[in-house]
Amino acid sequence: MLDKLSLKTLLLELFVVLIVASVIGFFCHHLSAALIIGLLGLLGWHFRQLMRLSHWLWVDRSMTPPLGRGSWEPLFYGLQLMQQRNKRRRSELRSLIQRFRSGAESLPDALVLVTEEGNIFWCNGLAQHLLGLRWPEDNGQNIQNLLRYPEFSRYLQQRQFAQPLVQALNNGQQTEFRVMPYSDQQWLIVGRDVSQIHQLENMRRNFFANVSHELRTPLTVLQGYLEMMEQGEMPPASQQKALATMQSQTQRMADLVKQLLTLSKIEATPTYEMRQQIDVPRLLEQVYQEAKALSEERHSLICLSDKTLWALGNEEQLRSAISNLVFNAINHTPPGTTITLSWQRTPSGAEFKVSDDGPGIAAEHLSRLTERFYRVDGARSRHSGGSGLGLAIVKHALGHHGSKLRIESQPHQQTVFSFQLSKAQILSERE
Repeated sequence: MLDKLSLKTLLLELFVVLIVASVIGFFCHHLSAALIIGLLGLLGWHFRQLMRLSHWLWVDRSMTPPLGRGSWEPLFYGLQLMQQRNKRRRSELRSLIQRFRSGAESLPDALVLVTEEGNIFWCNGLAQHLLGLRWPEDNGQNIQNLLRYPEFSRYLQQRQFAQPLVQALNNGQQTEFRVMPYSDQQWLIVGRDVSQIHQLENMRRNFFANVSHELRTPLTVLQGYLEMMEQGEMPPASQQKALATMQSQTQRMADLVKQLLTLSKIEATPTYEMRQQIDVPRLLEQVYQEAKALSEERHSLICLSDKTLWALGNEEQLRSAISNLVFNAINHTPPGTTITLSWQRTPSGAEFKVSDDGPGIAAEHLSRLTERFYRVDGARSRHSGGSGLGLAIVKHALGHHGSKLRIESQPHQQTVFSFQLSKAQILSERE
């Protein structure tokens, strides 16, 4: 292991040259000339080593410095050690950068590194997907030229980053931007997709607006009749009609609250409650009898059921889905309509189907029927007591059973509401 160059080494090298020159000069009887030649040789040797070092630094492409001799050996060896240390540091730095980039790629946010002027010098993969950036093609591009939104540009120019900016992108996504200065003249821009949160917030506002709207009418009716009774201006015959109306509106509010509680319960039901053995034919017979009572012989009801088909799931939820589909058919079809209930085996499992030959549903309504409080005909639904929650309950109940509601309608011919259960959920009677 060589040590660093010292003055002792240089003086020893000079002393050796002078001794050798003195001996040669003594025997040649030219001592002065020998000493001068020896010193010039030593100087030339040092000059040659300097040229070798300069050639290696500026011309030679090799990473290893040349081998040295004498006092130059520790210098060249020290340069080699420095190169090895730098190589290890570069390797550690590359590994650190790789870990940083791997961590940045695994984050659920879009990350963009920019200068204060907005010039991009790095972005992760999610930024390319969410914001439409390209890497490394967009390296050096100004982010305001790539994300052309006036609100976003003002947000960067004002430099008031205490609050995030929520920006609607051209692709319809809602993105929350946060900007964090993290070093001199450099910013970290973080983008997060908040479309689902935005959608849930809109659903929450619509839900409360719809509930308020549904409760406003019966409460107004109740308040009006109570004020009339309090003033004593209502004859006895009108009082009976008012009491019947108030009872009907009270029942409507009770049904609405009951359906809301049912929907909330279905959404919160854990999966371990979905393995009950359900006698679907018996359940369907009960719903069929209730439907006949509700119809009061205004409709022609037909029930076709395979008595051997049982199912695995949650009986309360499955009953809620089936009864809502059947009662909807009765409440929303005119007298004289034929309604057919069917529970039959299929190649992929079993299918429940409710079909009728009523007026049908226009195509533009089909995709929205399972939305909460959505009605095809609001006036007729309120007259029949409908709240617009029945098919939403069906949708969530079937979702817990791994199934989806299918709706097909041909106006003035046939309307079919159906769902299928897979073979894994079907039992041949009790197993």
